[in-house]
Amino acid sequence: MKFEDNPPDAASLMMSARSFGSYDLPGALADLIDNSIKAGARTVFLTCDFADGAPQIRIRDDGHGMSGTELRLAMRPASVNPLVERSPDDLGRFGWGMKSASFSQCKRLTVIARRNNETNGCVWDLEDVAGWRMGVLEPDEIAHLASPELLAKDGVEILWSNCDRLSENGTLTVSEFNALVVHARSRLALIFHRYLAGEVRGHRLVIRLNGQKIEPWDPFYRDHEATQELEPEPLEVAGRTIDIQPFILPHYSKLVASQYDRLGGEEGFLRNQGFYVYRNHRLIISGTWFRLVRHGELSQLVRVRVDIPNALDHVWKITIDKSDAQLPAALRSRLHQIVEGLRRRSARIYRSRGGRLDRRGTTSVWSRHARGGEIHYSINREHPIIEALLEGGDDGQKHAAAAAINVIEQAFPVAAFGNDATARIDSIHQTLSDPDAFRADLISALPLLLNRVDGDMEALTKLLRVTEPWCEAWNTTESVLREKGWLRAESQ
Repeated sequence: MKFEDNPPDAASLMMSARSFGSYDLPGALADLIDNSIKAGARTVFLTCDFADGAPQIRIRDDGHGMSGTELRLAMRPASVNPLVERSPDDLGRFGWGMKSASFSQCKRLTVIARRNNETNGCVWDLEDVAGWRMGVLEPDEIAHLASPELLAKDGVEILWSNCDRLSENGTLTVSEFNALVVHARSRLALIFHRYLAGEVRGHRLVIRLNGQKIEPWDPFYRDHEATQELEPEPLEVAGRTIDIQPFILPHYSKLVASQYDRLGGEEGFLRNQGFYVYRNHRLIISGTWFRLVRHGELSQLVRVRVDIPNALDHVWKITIDKSDAQLPAALRSRLHQIVEGLRRRSARIYRSRGGRLDRRGTTSVWSRHARGGEIHYSINREHPIIEALLEGGDDGQKHAAAAAINVIEQAFPVAAFGNDATARIDSIHQTLSDPDAFRADLISALPLLLNRVDGDMEALTKLLRVTEPWCEAWNTTESVLREKGWLRAESQ
């Protein structure tokens, strides 16, 4: 057999690198921040400048920097063999990260590195890369491009220019660009929240975006007293340990509106339930059940933290952009068992929010009567909104309302409810899981209730505090009253 060199065409390969992975702006920035963490950086400075429709992005860190030789190696495509064993805290994998992440947004990548008073700079320009031509910056060019902070202290600075993809070929408006930057801030606060909160030993990190510090966003809301942190479980895969830590988030009745919105994220609680997979404490996947179960209303409070080491990248099939992975077959059975147990516990939270008949000082929707060995459930006619319906309108309307309530009571599905309560009690779901729907119902009921108290706002507040279902989700009820300006200062 004969052998001959058959290298790839430089321009074709480098242009193809633009499509490696599924990078968006926060994903691309996150890949570069991974390198900063590996370099021991304490602070990463991100600057996103619209620059009159020709966006420029600058990423600078205060890590240990690189020598000229190290910089050239880092600029080399596929500079690391993914099969080579790496240090446990290494966030890289393929040696393509900086290049593919950058080219997903721009055509010109400039990297300037300083170490031990030596500063070097290299450039890849996709419009001039034939024959693997990489630009090496002269000292005066470095002085012109680098920030004064880098020239004074070790670190690395990366510049993206000719950002054709980021700017959508110059069609992006300033408001659309600003929206991308806001989204990037939110995503980075989530992806690196454990680093930003100082939870990763030896890697306390600060990220500043356009001068403002990014605060960590904990998707498990561990600081809230109503969050349930359940028993952790280690699982062995290929001789390595994967740590499983389940959480059940607070019911919306325990949260104020801003907390609920923050926890729900851009796509809401329903979409954000599921596994949160971390590789070396850095989030790579969020809000998935890996097709073990479906996303559902009763499991929307369940979030499970999964910590995997980088030594299992090949088992999880981590993608080049570190945004996706595949659940190993060896874990599916046990994780399915864990998820089913968590879904039942989450369902109990919603079931426990239903109407109660044993709470003194509270006006319930339902009443229970036991007499002569028989039990009868009826709708409480003294509940203020029921009472308002029965007393509103002319005689015909009053009789019609009374008849409707009688029909509902008489048609109560006793047998079906009894069977479900015996066999599937955790699946019964009667209360609203969406605070927006709860708010809409309350707003619809307010005119009737306000009429019951002759327009007295203080009396309305006192009434709602002791009446189901509004007293059971008082944070949400209170926020509606406050928005309308109906909550008196002494009642707040």
